[in-house]
Amino acid sequence: MFPYWERSISIVRIVARSTLKNFCKRHRDAEQPLKAWIAEAKKAKWQNPNQIKEQYRSASILKEKRVVFNIAGNKYRLIIGINYDFGVVYIKFVGTHSEYDAIDMENI
Repeated sequence: MFPYWERSISIVRIVARSTLKNFCKRHRDAEQPLKAWIAEAKKAKWQNPNQIKEQYRSASILKEKRVVFNIAGNKYRLIIGINYDFGVVYIKFVGTHSEYDAIDMENI
């Protein structure tokens, strides 16, 4: 096993994609932008928040290894949790701006 600093995660696993699928059933216009985000995330080599910001300038980095993405031209919001060491992305929330405004994004 390689030490942490020598590893390069080249494929990201996305956990709870069913959350995105269910959201797309209610918001059909989010389907293609979310599919595009999934395709990009699966190929990403994110090892820290700065690498996410380089790829997504509008992403907001939160505490506890969470990131907020604007989806479909900022019509929707996606919150993920990320484990950089293992290349795992956890879908925490996807919703409209009004739904996003109603949640505690740091603790969802």
